[in-house]
Amino acid sequence: MAKSLGPVKRKFSPWTDPTSVPFIRFENITKRFGNFTAVENLTLDIYEREFFALLGPSGCGKTTLMRMLAGFEEPTEGRILLQGKDLAGVPPYRRPTNMMFQSYALFPHMTVEKNIAFGLEQDKLPKAEIAARVEEMLKLVKLEQFAKRKPSQLSGGQRQRVALARSLAKRPKVLLLDEPLGALDKKLREETQFELTDLQHTLGLTFLIVTHDQEEAMTVSDRIAVMDKGVIMQVATPAEIYEAPNSRYVADFIGDINIIEGAIVSNSGAASGGVMLDCDGLKIAVDQECPASTGDRVAYAIRPEKVRLGIEPPADTAVNAAAGEVYDIGYLGDFSLFLVKLDDGRIIRAAQANIQRLVDRPLTFGDRVWVHWSRDAGLVLTR
Repeated sequence: MAKSLGPVKRKFSPWTDPTSVPFIRFENITKRFGNFTAVENLTLDIYEREFFALLGPSGCGKTTLMRMLAGFEEPTEGRILLQGKDLAGVPPYRRPTNMMFQSYALFPHMTVEKNIAFGLEQDKLPKAEIAARVEEMLKLVKLEQFAKRKPSQLSGGQRQRVALARSLAKRPKVLLLDEPLGALDKKLREETQFELTDLQHTLGLTFLIVTHDQEEAMTVSDRIAVMDKGVIMQVATPAEIYEAPNSRYVADFIGDINIIEGAIVSNSGAASGGVMLDCDGLKIAVDQECPASTGDRVAYAIRPEKVRLGIEPPADTAVNAAAGEVYDIGYLGDFSLFLVKLDDGRIIRAAQANIQRLVDRPLTFGDRVWVHWSRDAGLVLTR
């Protein structure tokens, strides 16, 4: 069995099973608005009960992709399949999807229970069934005591739950979440992220979330598609995206990272010595299989938390080590981020966990230090 990168949230990975049939399939999708191409020849599979995230900067095409699935936009080319059925020409209200918007779009003149019941009443469900579903949803999002209140009498987090309950009341096969937590403060947003994943697991629905918040995407999702300019750059689990990005773009977009440009000096494979790089005088050894050849220009990427920092030099200063001085410090509570200016002028970022409340000799601005790291701490990027 292959060793996983990082902790696994749950025993659920249909994308690794070649016999699994995608629940949603975007097939060679292109979307143009006049001369502007928002999505370009994109193919993507999403599986039933998956919590999937579309992540990228503003204008990368993620919301356009979601709106096409919802039926608010039609693809210029390609097709979208849901459970094997082509959705072309199916209006939004006929699709087994529901969308929760960032603004929540609650009706201000209606109570919480009336907001939740609205879509069910539009579908002309029996009153007894509507009442039962509203009660079920209120219990699910823990808002039973607020049923008679109006949105203006609720906090931002409570309004978010009402919008979620209203979206789930119609029991869609797919719930689409467009920046659903953007209006919440940081602490409430973090709490709600875990509540959202618990809810999704409980209901067993397929969730598709659009966000530009990388921390949010990594917290809630089973897999992430990182997008840029209408193209998917990488699709993988959160841990794989973070620990094994496939390009400079993904490495730089997800989390904090040091990217050092250099050239391949030797490449004998992970089992026979690995890869040796010369990064303008800084020698870096990496235990990694790499398709590049000797002389090729590549990038070496290493996360700040994997860079060790100390006053004394490491046992081996010939590779994966450099001297410099502390150029700046960011104290972030749970960890401190050190910017070290190497003797050649480059800046290396190193993070240290603050595992003790007080230390005898904290590193401070201007200190002479060494940065060093293990051979398996970073990776070589060829694109």
